[in-house]
Amino acid sequence: KVVAATVVTVGGGLGGTIVYAKWDHKFRAAVEKNVPYSDWLFNLALGPKASVEATHIISAISEVPSVPAPCDTEATVKDECKDCHDQKKSPAIATVQPNTEAAVAEGKLKERPADEVAARIAQQNQEEQDVVAAVSVSLEESLANSAKATLQAIGAQEAAVQAITQHTYKLKAAMEAEDPESEKSAQWKDVEAAVADRASAVNAAEASLSRANEVLANLKAEINRSKEMKVAAVRPLILAAEENLHNMMVDLDKGVTKVQAAESEAKIVSQYSDLLREAKQQFQREVSSLTPEIQANWKGLSKTTHTGKLSEDDLNALIAHAHRRIDQLNRELAEQRVSEQIHIDAALEQQKLEHQKTLEKTVNTALQHVREEARLEQERKMSELREVMEAEMRTQLRRQAAAHTDHVRDVLKVQEQELTAEAEQAMWLRKEEARKAHHLWISVDALNYALKTADFESPTVPLEGAVQALKDSCSSDDFALALSSAFPEESLQRGVYSEASLRARFNAIRPLARRVALIDETHNSLYQYFLSYLQAALLFEKKEEAPPSQLRSEDLDPFKLMSYASYCLEHGNLELAAKLVNQLRGESRRVVEDWLTEVRLTLETRQVVRLLSAYANAVGVGTTQA
Repeated sequence: KVVAATVVTVGGGLGGTIVYAKWDHKFRAAVEKNVPYSDWLFNLALGPKASVEATHIISAISEVPSVPAPCDTEATVKDECKDCHDQKKSPAIATVQPNTEAAVAEGKLKERPADEVAARIAQQNQEEQDVVAAVSVSLEESLANSAKATLQAIGAQEAAVQAITQHTYKLKAAMEAEDPESEKSAQWKDVEAAVADRASAVNAAEASLSRANEVLANLKAEINRSKEMKVAAVRPLILAAEENLHNMMVDLDKGVTKVQAAESEAKIVSQYSDLLREAKQQFQREVSSLTPEIQANWKGLSKTTHTGKLSEDDLNALIAHAHRRIDQLNRELAEQRVSEQIHIDAALEQQKLEHQKTLEKTVNTALQHVREEARLEQERKMSELREVMEAEMRTQLRRQAAAHTDHVRDVLKVQEQELTAEAEQAMWLRKEEARKAHHLWISVDALNYALKTADFESPTVPLEGAVQALKDSCSSDDFALALSSAFPEESLQRGVYSEASLRARFNAIRPLARRVALIDETHNSLYQYFLSYLQAALLFEKKEEAPPSQLRSEDLDPFKLMSYASYCLEHGNLELAAKLVNQLRGESRRVVEDWLTEVRLTLETRQVVRLLSAYANAVGVGTTQA
């Protein structure tokens, strides 16, 4: 029992594993990966494992709802069946290649703007409406012409049937009537008139039928052209037109059948009339050969003969001929019975063949009508099924659009939150940059104020505090820190003179420089000093003179240079004044050397301050525009 239970348990487990592995390929792959030799067992029981690509494709196909493509003609159905047959022959190629092409096409796809898509959809709808309107007008016109021609043909066929029936009736009445000769002549004239009416009616029916067939062929061609457009909105119009075409063809066939039946009956009566006429003519010839003077009409015998009655010889001859004729007819009747039986059999066989042909023709026509009705019914059901599937597809698309809208809304909400956070962060950074730029500008402005606040008691103010405040306000700005480090050490510790102080100092040292203007670098004798003092006392130059745009050799005179420098100092051009004073030589240069040093220190400090001010303004403008 234990062994049996073990065998049953193990067998059940293996069987369940194999069945579940057949249903779930992922489970099979996991078992083959973890259990040794399981792949051999699965290959033996289930066959080789499907490829990964095919598995993915099958799973993807199972997830996507299949929508049948619209089928317009039988050729399309045959082509689709042929394609399906080809796919059965090569499943790997038929499944992997569309996936690759779809991947390539997906890489090339580019989303169009919503306005362009809406405009294209509106254009397509307008074009489709135009096509539907044109097809509707064309089909209505063709249907109207076809209906008119069909009604005319059916009316002509009914008139032909009535004419044939009337001719047959008059012919029977003329053959069966035993009226006098005058009335007989009138009856046969009526028969001849009926024959003429019958011929004209049959010709008119044939012409109307030919015209109707031509118009119906044009309608069918118009329907085929409408089918080739492959516009879904035209299908109901095409289906209605095909139904009307089928009904008109059935009505025409019924009219033709009635005409053929009437002509068959008239043909039988006409053959009977011909046989009867031939028999009468034969009898008249026989009687005329015996008694030429006797007329065939025995009722008018007393009026047509010369004596008013037959002679005895004539009666005997007539009786003898009658006996011979009776014997002959009896013999012919016996022979006729035998031959007629053969003829009847042949006629029955011929009639059977004709009936078979007629039956086959009728059956083929009916079968064609049934097939056409079945095709129209199939088209109608396909149209209804297509409408149902389109409605379901629209419902699914609306659901997918709603789900996509919700998803897009959620994504947009998340993106809005992220962008809001990024915008707030960027705004905070811009505000921080603006605050730093404002602090930098305030520090530079304070530095400028420190340069301009010197007085007579303290002509210089140390800039170290202002520069340190500047460094603190731009600790994260490398460029501003580099500029702050460019201040001269002396200006930080002691400060610099203001422009007014430098101008006053220049005015103080200018007389000293004038007195030693003739003393060069060699430090001449006391006589030269005396001459220099004398020159300074006797020479009266302009106190201020505008410097030329370009200095010449005569402009390098110390007195002119100091006049130029004084003019520049009075007009606030400290840099140009320093350049002009720097051109002095000899003892005059030594007198103004300290002043040049202070001017150079002031200019260097001002240059750094101007750079910092320009940088602060640029940073402030940048943050304001951002």
